[in-house]
Amino acid sequence: MSGLRNRSARPELMDDFNQGGEELREAHRHLRRLNRLFGASGPALYGVDKLWKEAGKPSVWTVMDVGAGSGDINRALLRWAERRGIELSIRLVDRTEEACAEARRLYRDEPRIEVLRADLFALRGIRADVVTASQVAHHYSDEELTGLVRALLRISRCGVVISDIHRSVVPWLAVFAATRLLSRNRYIRNDGPLSVAKGFRSSDWTRLSRSLGTGTLRYSWRPLYRYSVWIRE
Repeated sequence: MSGLRNRSARPELMDDFNQGGEELREAHRHLRRLNRLFGASGPALYGVDKLWKEAGKPSVWTVMDVGAGSGDINRALLRWAERRGIELSIRLVDRTEEACAEARRLYRDEPRIEVLRADLFALRGIRADVVTASQVAHHYSDEELTGLVRALLRISRCGVVISDIHRSVVPWLAVFAATRLLSRNRYIRNDGPLSVAKGFRSSDWTRLSRSLGTGTLRYSWRPLYRYSVWIRE
């Protein structure tokens, strides 16, 4: 598919913060189904585990998930911490009230989770051992990615984990089919396939590493056509 050779510059519907309401809340609920189907938690967990081991496997660990949506992929992190006896706390950060409301509902009985409505670039005075951004980077242009990563690194102590979609024909077809079968939501049907077209290939991560200039960026292709990227200063 020649249209996937380069990253799409088209904005997603979710990038328009003047829209929202119940339709957007429904989109976050439907997105949880797609995340389960396509194993979205795996790449984030892979990167967090890498940084935790590099930090010496501490018994207390904090994570901040930026652009978290409803934060559903963090349930895998909570199970991971329980298996290893880690005292884990997670702060979910998102710009929209719809996402935060869904996250509060999802984790209403989970004391290890805190939900904060905020803009990444306006965050001050809070940090975490690891800052994660799952399916966030593809919302940014190539020119904006360096600024995004530097903002994430600024609020992390040990590093940043980015997980995002591999831009390829197979995941585009799979996501197109899944969004039509599982949802009638306008956000899901438009943004799902578009997010693949806005995704990444290995050359994109190599270019990002060069543009950062400092620090260590490593990445790994993970099952179901996703990348895990972990970065340290």
